[in-house]
Amino acid sequence: MAYAAAATKTNKMGIVLAGLLLGILMASMDNTIVATAMGTIVGELGGLDKFVWVTSAYMVAEMAGMPIFGKLSDMYGRKRFYVFGIILFMLGSALCGTANSIVELSLYRAIQGIGAGALVPVAFTIMFDVVPVEQRGKLGGLFGAVFGMSSIFGPLLGAYITDYINWKWVFYINLPLGIIAFFMIAFFYTESHEHSKQRIDWWGAVTLVGAVVCLMFALELGGKTYAWDSGQIIGLFAGFAVLVFAFIFAERRAEEPIITFGMFRNRLFSSSTLVGMFGGAAFVTASVYIPIYIQGVLGGSATNSGLVLLPMMLGSVVSATGGGFLLNKFSFRSIMIPFTAVFVIGTLLLTTLTTDTSRFTVTLYMIIVGVGIGASFSVLSNAAIHTFSAYQRGSASATLNFVRSLGMTLGITIFGILQSHVFTRKMTEAMAGLGQGQGAPGGLESLDPRALLTEKARATIPGPVLEKITAALSSSISYTFLWALVPAVLALLFTFTMGKAKLDPSAEHSGAVGH
Repeated sequence: MAYAAAATKTNKMGIVLAGLLLGILMASMDNTIVATAMGTIVGELGGLDKFVWVTSAYMVAEMAGMPIFGKLSDMYGRKRFYVFGIILFMLGSALCGTANSIVELSLYRAIQGIGAGALVPVAFTIMFDVVPVEQRGKLGGLFGAVFGMSSIFGPLLGAYITDYINWKWVFYINLPLGIIAFFMIAFFYTESHEHSKQRIDWWGAVTLVGAVVCLMFALELGGKTYAWDSGQIIGLFAGFAVLVFAFIFAERRAEEPIITFGMFRNRLFSSSTLVGMFGGAAFVTASVYIPIYIQGVLGGSATNSGLVLLPMMLGSVVSATGGGFLLNKFSFRSIMIPFTAVFVIGTLLLTTLTTDTSRFTVTLYMIIVGVGIGASFSVLSNAAIHTFSAYQRGSASATLNFVRSLGMTLGITIFGILQSHVFTRKMTEAMAGLGQGQGAPGGLESLDPRALLTEKARATIPGPVLEKITAALSSSISYTFLWALVPAVLALLFTFTMGKAKLDPSAEHSGAVGH
């Protein structure tokens, strides 16, 4: 009887974990799968000037929702909010497939984003609740690997669906996956501890959402739709600053704040969060500019980032899984220091890219970068939650994911400005050097590097001009990677401050981590 009961419990846990993994896969893959289909979507729905909102709406809603749902899951239970996230994500997906305009699609993507804001942080917290300490390393590695796999399969799946089925199925595919995940969690997951209902921090929620909305739209629209010194962008940044101060004031007075600032006094949590933020900022830069380099400088024929980044993402999957297995033997710091050092080396190697760099060399650099960053996906998620009681894990997990997403958003914006500025300057110098006799087309010094990503476009540019353009593009990208070394090195430095904590089964009963 005891054996049968144990087997049943193990089977239920396996089903619950499968449901969690499925939810994480949907949420993390959604942006990459949609990005591949955006060209077709804009071609059918129109609204080229508004397509940025399709991604922005999802990211804003997801980031704003993370800390809120994390805190609510601590107060009222994980299950209801994870199930709520799945339902809302599926509703948003179904509505996205019916959109008749870019504006409608953006609104429906916001609904999806709110659902995703509940799925990711709560999933990691449930895993931590139901899995014994000695197994958390292995399963943490599996959860971290899902993020890497979503980056690989999202663009590939998006391209296939768009080319051979219909772009609407980029969204509809979430429905069967969501239904399976819903049943797995709704019928097999049982809450592992009591939750104390507290007053909801409404002021904190409102000011946090407002601050995130202002910041994200300022970063997304600045330099594109509006100039950085325009009244609209300055107003958004001013609104962000005011709302941040209002949020801090509200959190210091709230009985149950959404983000408990006292958590940052925990050495392991604060160090893990900072490593995640700076590592994410450097990694997203590699994810964006390596495909542009390969296709714009080397003339690669790959048409989506999934194929171009495959070596880097495979490297991250391997190290995410490996990092999880090492958690049972070494401290969080002992694992993160060598992996983050490898990441810094990989980023440093990317600064050496030139027009003469071979595709094999770039592939080798991508693998190094992927191996270096992958362990953070599994190790940091465990480290951030490890020393907190069950009543704070949701908030800790959500805060880590929120700060990491914020770091990635800031990274791609800041380094995007740097790359664009350097590319424009290099192009101006190159065109002045060529002179009109070389056939330099007017206005080419302000050419968008994406114009080089197709063989058809490259074929229309005279040889001497193309050589100057690719040199300028290569130089601007390697310069951007040089600056990306700053957050990469900061991430490495903060790994040294993580202390000697490790996954410790005895902590479950010592009061450091309790139910």
